[in-house]
Amino acid sequence: MSKPNQNTQELLKKVRKIEIKSRGLSNQIFSGEYHSAFKGRGMAFSEVRDYQMGDEIRTIDWNVTARFNHPYVKVFEEEREMTVMLLVDMSGSKNFGSKKQLKQELVTEICAVLAFSAIQNNDKVGVIFFSDQVEKFIPPKKGKSHILMIIRELIDFEPENQGTNLKEALRYFTSVIKKRSTAFLISDFIAEGFEDELKIANNKHDLVALQIYDEREMEIPNVGMLQLQDAESGELVWFDSGNKRNRELYRKNALAQKGQVESALRKSGVDHVKIATHQSYVQPLMNLFKRRESRR
Repeated sequence: MSKPNQNTQELLKKVRKIEIKSRGLSNQIFSGEYHSAFKGRGMAFSEVRDYQMGDEIRTIDWNVTARFNHPYVKVFEEEREMTVMLLVDMSGSKNFGSKKQLKQELVTEICAVLAFSAIQNNDKVGVIFFSDQVEKFIPPKKGKSHILMIIRELIDFEPENQGTNLKEALRYFTSVIKKRSTAFLISDFIAEGFEDELKIANNKHDLVALQIYDEREMEIPNVGMLQLQDAESGELVWFDSGNKRNRELYRKNALAQKGQVESALRKSGVDHVKIATHQSYVQPLMNLFKRRESRR
């Protein structure tokens, strides 16, 4: 009878560990950058005031300026509160990882950091778990207890299916979230034919693609005969990594797939960052935030 308690305690320990790490990163590194990169886009008119050196010319209120024969500028206040959505790929390939950690562990940490950064900015956070179908929808809410529940689900959730259908996830997202949101699509993007849905979602929302990959998906070393399992179909195949032509063909196919993904993301205008399982995710996320900040 003690096993469920033990499992729950283990889960809570994992949640606590991720909370400590991700909150620390969020407080020390990310929250300021997150605010600058993803602050609310809506601006509400507040007042006019005297023009001051350094004010942008485009903010001058020409009607008031003409009336008083003195330059005045419009002041806008940022509509701060946002909805942040995490679209998380829970397909079989999440369990792949050849070095430091599995993709799923990396995704859990990244989601936790983004979620804590969001609630520090008083944003709501929601989640869509998907495989080749939408597995679970957690409606956007605020608060620490909500974030801890999300982390618990990220650690413990078992999808019913193993495949990947980005089209279905994006379709569901655009239909269920009516108000413009900032959305992080977190996947390895080992899927096809999702370009149209990507464009539609990015037109309605501010979509950011976080591509999680493992270096062994790009290249296999010469270690002789290997039995490889397709994480999504479960199919087992033997692969002779000692054969140079096999290794080159594997790499060629992987590069072609990578190129297709990058092309689809570029054409849809979606911000895109790649994060490897064998490296820290801190720098890639910081680079993404700073890149966005410089464009605002």
